[in-house]
Amino acid sequence: MNLFEIREVAFGLDEVVRAVSHPAAGGVSVFLGVVRNENDGLSVVRLEYEAYASMAVKQMARIGEQIAKEIPGAQLAALHRVGSLEIGDTAIACAASAPHRAEAFRACRALIDRIKEQVPIWKREHGPDGPYWVGWQDARCVAHDHSHE
Repeated sequence: MNLFEIREVAFGLDEVVRAVSHPAAGGVSVFLGVVRNENDGLSVVRLEYEAYASMAVKQMARIGEQIAKEIPGAQLAALHRVGSLEIGDTAIACAASAPHRAEAFRACRALIDRIKEQVPIWKREHGPDGPYWVGWQDARCVAHDHSHE
């Protein structure tokens, strides 16, 4: 069963585990991304996630298909929250099953890493100095190298 979704409501780990469980699975690996109270030494009081949901779901499913081709017998699932999340809330749940534990671990690690790298989901942290987008830099604010002019 394929399960790749963006949701505005909380979800449980059991849903992604059920989605990847099957009789040939000898190992199931899970990853939960949880909102923490600091990032890069700055206090965080809450997060907001935004996504291009239809594209994000398609890209997560594509990533799952790629990993399943790379790791025979792997089945994958991921749920990602959007909206306002508090400290301790689950932002993402990933699960991967495979015939053996090493493949399940590898598949789960690849899934979360690729989702973070490739899926159009944006995070805004809220701290004492106000909100700021994580990983975003306005091109107008970047110093330009004029040495080639």
